Amino acid sequence: MLEIVDLSFHYGSSTILRGIAAHVPKGRILCVAGPNGAGKTTLLRCLTGIARPSGGQILIEGREVLRMTRRELATRVGYVPQHRPSGFPMTVFETVLMGRRPHLTWRPSARDLELTADILRELNLEDLAMRDLDRLSGGQAQKVMLARALAQEPSFLVLDEPTSSLDLCHQLEVMEMVQAVVGAGGMGAVIALHDLNLAARFADEIMLLKDGRVFARGEPSVLIGSENIREVYRVDADVRMGNGRPWVQPLRCVR
Repeated sequence: MLEIVDLSFHYGSSTILRGIAAHVPKGRILCVAGPNGAGKTTLLRCLTGIARPSGGQILIEGREVLRMTRRELATRVGYVPQHRPSGFPMTVFETVLMGRRPHLTWRPSARDLELTADILRELNLEDLAMRDLDRLSGGQAQKVMLARALAQEPSFLVLDEPTSSLDLCHQLEVMEMVQAVVGAGGMGAVIALHDLNLAARFADEIMLLKDGRVFARGEPSVLIGSENIREVYRVDADVRMGNGRPWVQPLRCVR
């Protein structure tokens, strides 16, 4: 279980997050949605220990994140930022193997190498293993960064806009990969997404942020409605159901 308890974050005199609360069991996907500036990325940075909350707690399996060492936290949280690192001449295999770093003592073991190869095989990245990361397409590179996070064998994945700049096919592939891994029950996921239709399609629960607060939280079929979208995004939208999931067609901005 990942628990967020009354979390707040201040930057100077500005309050970015206040009173954030949620719980994410293993086997579940929580999507965090909201307009630009709502606090999505800041929340994810707090979950990964990159940013230090001003108040409240983040607990992973009962342990407070702030009391963990960087190494301990890396064995529990696999983080995929919105923008991948560049400029490092590393192959795909080497990049994914780097995810084993929290578990390494001196050099990669036979198990580390085998696990890396298994993950590449499961994500259909075997053919790219010896390619340089910087020579991949955006969709391919995003899958590699997900593979690196999985190599950490974390309890939870934290993904910041994992489908940004990807075409429709790669968006689905990345989200289907996450859903399959989480659905196996070994880990949970917290994902920041702009695309409400993707969130509705893949999330078990959605948390809508507005002005740094939780505006609403619930299952997609309950949460995603025209009134909530108008209030949070200032957009009139037509929301319809299909295959048990809501589908959003934005109509016009509300001034």
